[in-house]
Amino acid sequence: MAQRYDAIVIGTGQSGPSVAARLTKEGVKTAIIERKLIGGTCVNTGCIPTKTLVASARAAYMARRAADFGVTIGGPVTVDMKRVKARKDEVSGQSNQGVANWLKTMPGLTVYEGHARFEGPRTVRVDDSLLEAEKIFINVGARAYIPDMPGLSDIEYLTNSSMMAVDFLPEHLLIIGGSYIGLEFAQMYRRFGSRVTVVEQGDRVMKREDEDVSAAVQEILENEGVAVRLKAECIAVEKRTDGVAVQLDCATGPREVIGSHLLLAVGRVPNTHDLGLDEAGIATDDRGFIPVNDQLQTNVPGIWAMGDVNGRGAFTHTSYNDYEIVAANLFDDDRRKVSDRILCYGLFIDPPLGRVGMTEREVRASGRGALIGTMPMTRVGRARERSETQGFMKILVDAETRRILGAAILGVGGDEVVHSILDVMYADAPYTVIQRAMHIHPTVTELVPTVMGDLRPLG
Repeated sequence: MAQRYDAIVIGTGQSGPSVAARLTKEGVKTAIIERKLIGGTCVNTGCIPTKTLVASARAAYMARRAADFGVTIGGPVTVDMKRVKARKDEVSGQSNQGVANWLKTMPGLTVYEGHARFEGPRTVRVDDSLLEAEKIFINVGARAYIPDMPGLSDIEYLTNSSMMAVDFLPEHLLIIGGSYIGLEFAQMYRRFGSRVTVVEQGDRVMKREDEDVSAAVQEILENEGVAVRLKAECIAVEKRTDGVAVQLDCATGPREVIGSHLLLAVGRVPNTHDLGLDEAGIATDDRGFIPVNDQLQTNVPGIWAMGDVNGRGAFTHTSYNDYEIVAANLFDDDRRKVSDRILCYGLFIDPPLGRVGMTEREVRASGRGALIGTMPMTRVGRARERSETQGFMKILVDAETRRILGAAILGVGGDEVVHSILDVMYADAPYTVIQRAMHIHPTVTELVPTVMGDLRPLG
């Protein structure tokens, strides 16, 4: 006999626990299911542990640069990778335990640890338990994509998840994939002391970004000694006695790079393959994502999909925003919509990239009249004070409405500075609101009005 609940939440990533908390607060008897690590990707293998590693890598980088600031450190700078991992585990573990304790002590919530599979549109089996509810929320996230690459089945390789178990320094880390995950690990491990080579199929890294952003990011990494190999159109791997070889280009004859370890960072796929979605009649697209409407509802009434699994955002902040949209529609008589949110994300290399709205390429493709303002970080006092002048600011504005269309801030504090622009975009206010604001000196954000005061037509 099925155990009856009012609602079932599958997955404990960023939106699942928050939905459960709001449901139980409203008196809804709820079950939440997690088959592996409570807290999902962000807490266990994503944002929190990787940015903790980034912090350790930056500490090593700054220690090596101490003399540039007039600071003397006795002896060479060394990195204890076991201690680095232990610190990462401690920070990540605190978050994991925090979420676990929150859920397990939440009144009105029952926690099931096991694999969930649909047996119908209202029933979910977890191991030997059959659960039934009128409302079901799917928050199962995504995992690393493993490509059908020649030779891959014959070697050991790492993903962003298995990298979390590494407590040693790879002699030469090969990274296949020149996008956000791959580049963050590239700089991180180069700063720890590894040789690092990034192998990218395309003609530039971060192909979704504008070419000037891609070029600047590549330059930042190469300045630190990261090797970048582009146009690797025929990638294959081969086991060697001293590690692994990656073939780069079949068209022009054998070319390869040999390393000690291989990290795959070529994308993510949704965890929908083993949920029994067909038993519930839940549709998926050709990539396995669950299509949803503006309120995150699937094609089956009473079933919602939130977070990475719906293909409407691949970030912790989009997943949490999914929760806010679902809760607003269910309980607050507030018709919030996914389509109302503005794209925003960061690349957490050092210096970081903050991105909001449209790229320059997208603005040009739209055909609208636009204005653009740019400034190199060499003109930013805060960046010069810190001897970190790599990068630039770029802001795009609609020439007719004077609304901000998008921005890229690649430089010191770029991941934080960009929010001042994002907030004006959400307010649907003209760019002059921030352009005329008085900001604190000396900061990076104080130069945003300066950039906007020097807009020119996008030619």
